[in-house]
Amino acid sequence: MGLMPDFQKAFIGLRYHYSQFHTTLFSDPSQFSTNYYNTIEVYGGVNIGKRFQVLAFIPYYQNKQVDDDGTTTPHGLGDVTVMGQYKVFNSTSLTHNKKVFQQQLWVGAGLKLPTGSFNLDLSDPTVTVADINAQLGTARTDVLLNALYSARVENFGINLSGNYKINTVNKQGYLYGNKLSGNLIGYYRFSVKNTGISPNLGIGYENVAGNLLHTEKVQYTGSNVTNAIIGVEFNLRKIGFGINGQLPIAQNFAEGQTQLKFKAMAHITYSL
Repeated sequence: MGLMPDFQKAFIGLRYHYSQFHTTLFSDPSQFSTNYYNTIEVYGGVNIGKRFQVLAFIPYYQNKQVDDDGTTTPHGLGDVTVMGQYKVFNSTSLTHNKKVFQQQLWVGAGLKLPTGSFNLDLSDPTVTVADINAQLGTARTDVLLNALYSARVENFGINLSGNYKINTVNKQGYLYGNKLSGNLIGYYRFSVKNTGISPNLGIGYENVAGNLLHTEKVQYTGSNVTNAIIGVEFNLRKIGFGINGQLPIAQNFAEGQTQLKFKAMAHITYSL
């Protein structure tokens, strides 16, 4: 979910996600693929009372796949996600040296809806994992679970988030592996005139189980990656802006045949 804005009633925003992967088959180096994933996402949230909030994410994909067969540019609406969150606690206290200590914990659940297209015939033997990953949707409804803990002492703070996606089988009998991801991000907030600035540094982890086709594991699926994250957030009254980049520290995709090159995200939000 990334860093979410601190809003009183509601917010709306726009996010841009970018990632690049390159694949070369060990068995035949002439078979290659470079995938560029670009996502423009409208997202927003509404607080309901003091402890509940509803979030929605509407992605639009503009992807590009360059391989030994040519170039394809799938684009269109992706799978929409709707989530509800509950605030378990929100506390403020003083440390032993009289500094203000704030912390809160949110837990939530949601659904990813099959609004994006999945236009592959999986009985075609020429279909590759890269082709499947380049689809705009997954053709099934999935369940998401998440938790977000944040703590701050004066100007120093941390955000710890965890997400687990439980996937279901689509009509062609294809099951994407369940996905576990988490981020730990530390930041320092200071002000320049009326603008709050928060440089941040962290680490992210993602683990995806192997995919199944008619209950049989699909070769070269399942992955894990650990990324270093660096970014900065700006806040000017009701407007927030942020950007970050991610570089892999350790990774294992397609048994080493695929490499994540780079990931980045930028966002702008308006809080009510």
